[in-house]
Amino acid sequence: MMFGAWGEPDHETCIKTIHTALDAGINFIDTADVYSQGESETIVGKALAGGKRDDVVLATKVHFQMGLPTDALPGAKGDPNQRGNSRRWIIQEVENSLRRLNTDWIDLYQIHRPDPDTDVEETLAALTDLQRQGKIRAFGSSTFPAHQMVQAQWTSERRGLGRFVTEQPPYSLLVRGIEADVLPVAQEYGMGVLPWSPLSGGWLTGGYRKDKDLPDSQRRNRMPARYDLSNPDNQRKFDAADALGALADEAGLPLIHLALAFVIQHPAVTAPIIGPRTLAHLESQIGAADVTLSTDILDKIDEIVPPGVTISRADQSYQPPALTDPFLRRRRTA
Repeated sequence: MMFGAWGEPDHETCIKTIHTALDAGINFIDTADVYSQGESETIVGKALAGGKRDDVVLATKVHFQMGLPTDALPGAKGDPNQRGNSRRWIIQEVENSLRRLNTDWIDLYQIHRPDPDTDVEETLAALTDLQRQGKIRAFGSSTFPAHQMVQAQWTSERRGLGRFVTEQPPYSLLVRGIEADVLPVAQEYGMGVLPWSPLSGGWLTGGYRKDKDLPDSQRRNRMPARYDLSNPDNQRKFDAADALGALADEAGLPLIHLALAFVIQHPAVTAPIIGPRTLAHLESQIGAADVTLSTDILDKIDEIVPPGVTISRADQSYQPPALTDPFLRRRRTA
């Protein structure tokens, strides 16, 4: 997500970061059409040119509004025919992603968010057709509530369609809500789990400590609700991040390694998705794969942020219509 206008604008720098990751043994790359309005996919395509494509499991996503300027804020609306989970848009947009990625196939094509305006059967049928055509090898969901994961699995079975084989949810030391339902459902159906934002959008890099000035962040400018410390939820998040930083110090670990190792150690998790903007960011994260947290440290983490707790609702990124539309939870009166 951080390659292109949303993060690092220099393509050569981004390509060098990707190549360093590949050299370090990383073989899974996740992007999305909406990241910098296609620019991220273009960068990844450049980085995998010259024979590197065959060695990588390549994933991208579809759902969010396309056709906007790269500096458009989240939630901006444009042409309604260039977003969503309809057959029309999926069939059209997969071709755009293939072109930008400079590849003949996508290993994992993910539905970026649920779409209340499209029946999941229509979405699964379109994805199944693309899979049979060889344009995608597998498909998955991202940030789906547990009940919609179950609904999609049921629909696939009843209608003889391909199924979501992965889920990509938000998960970190500060965002643990999925432990209550999403992760058990993924385990029940044998789905791979690819958590996004395991460093909670930078909150778990060590920069959010009470003895430090707050770091400058491009993400804070794009998503201010997740960083505004006047919000009581974010203040509680700040307190927890500081306590987790102290625990990492006590354990002799960088907080980054503590945070990533925590996500990796959950038995339902396949691999966390890191989002480095710079080569230094990447190098600070790679070593976490070799860290194993003791039961004592894990128990102390549970004391700071209890299992199943997400401190700030804004960090979930997706709110179902039942919460965002008041008329879905209120009887209309004259």
